[in-house]
Amino acid sequence: METRSNHVLVGGVVLALLVALLVFIVWLAGFNVASIQRYDIFFKTSVDGLAKGSPVNFSGVPVGKIEEIKLMPDSPEFVRVRIAVDQDTPILQGTTATIAGIGFTGVSQINLDGAVKGAPPITEPGPYGKPVIPTKPGALGELLNSAPELLNRISTLTERLTELLNDRNQKSISGILAHVDKLSGDLADRGPEIAAAIVQLKTTMEQAGNAAERVGQLAETTNGVMAEDVKPAMANLNKATTAAQHTLETLDATITDARPGIKAFSTQTVPQINQLARNLAEMSEALGAISNKLDRGGAGAVLGGSKLPDYKPRN
Repeated sequence: METRSNHVLVGGVVLALLVALLVFIVWLAGFNVASIQRYDIFFKTSVDGLAKGSPVNFSGVPVGKIEEIKLMPDSPEFVRVRIAVDQDTPILQGTTATIAGIGFTGVSQINLDGAVKGAPPITEPGPYGKPVIPTKPGALGELLNSAPELLNRISTLTERLTELLNDRNQKSISGILAHVDKLSGDLADRGPEIAAAIVQLKTTMEQAGNAAERVGQLAETTNGVMAEDVKPAMANLNKATTAAQHTLETLDATITDARPGIKAFSTQTVPQINQLARNLAEMSEALGAISNKLDRGGAGAVLGGSKLPDYKPRN
């Protein structure tokens, strides 16, 4: 009986320890779960080099790992990658994810960066229940994506270079190079003449500069003459023009005021003057006749009658 009791006691102790261990493991697992945060990343490029458990770095600091990599049947152009990072990792608005290679081993990792100080955290759940970190192409991803286009361009460039460097064009290029070589030799032979021409050009430029300076001085002198002589004369001319205009305006006003008198003078006084002129003419003629009589017969001719003829009696 004692042996059986000991076995029961030992079994109970072992069972209690197992339960305690299980509770500790569950508690530890819950603590770990509470100390991490999960995010989804949707890559449109190839995720070659990534695998479950690959590291996740934030600005070069390891902060977590990849938990899951899944294809998306509804959107086959995307690959969903779920990551788990430390609770204190600042996943804020502006944070982006890129794929970066690790050396030349072919293994890749996810790099997180771009968080802005003071920005709110990324907390809005995505289509799979976890917040989504946006992506941006990495250097390797951009290179891989642009590799086909780059190869096509290199191939096209190679074909065009082949066409350009055919036999006919090679002969033309050889002729051009020969002409260039000849031209270089001619220029070398005419080096002294070119140097002399450069010296002469320098002298001409200096003379042109002096002439420009003299023209400037002449312009300043002309401006001074304009300011000292022409401007006062123009001012006097303006004053004379203003005075003449004022005189004309005064004369016009005077003529306007004198128009009634001029009209009366022309209609009344002028006929009377004409009549007076006729009377004076008649008086002048009468005086002329009297003067003639005085000359011929003296005062008697004027005062007396005409001389009677001598009387002769009839026989």
